[in-house]
Amino acid sequence: MSEADPIIERLEDQIAWYSRKSGMNQRAYKGIKTVEIVAAALIPFTAVFKQVTWIDVAFVTGALGVTITVLEGLLHLNQYQQNWTTYRATCEALKREKFCYIAKAADYGKAADARALLAERVESLLSQEHATWTATQQQATSAARGAGGAKSEPMIRA
Repeated sequence: MSEADPIIERLEDQIAWYSRKSGMNQRAYKGIKTVEIVAAALIPFTAVFKQVTWIDVAFVTGALGVTITVLEGLLHLNQYQQNWTTYRATCEALKREKFCYIAKAADYGKAADARALLAERVESLLSQEHATWTATQQQATSAARGAGGAKSEPMIRA
């Protein structure tokens, strides 16, 4: 494999992109879910207090409920869990193609032009993932509009 090979460069670039984006979406999802869990656990705890001299307990309990609702809306709108798993699956599929190509395994060992087969498979995987991502974003946008939400902007892959 040559470092100047544009097929391999594109493959490596896409593996890095999907790995990075998968990690970002995983961290966002887990971070938001952690805050939600803590806020939900604090609601019954704060509800037992009648009044604390320096703060209105009913306000704190209500604010925790609002926080949970907003965070759940963000999770639904931005599809962090769906993006995390889809990006991870695409990344792993790209890695599989890379290693089969390097080892001349699977169809690569029998192919008349293994590089052309690799390019076709990589582009097919990327096209499939993009179509899935677009459909997911359209569903999330439609659901948000139905609930009075704003339109989400499409993500541009660089």
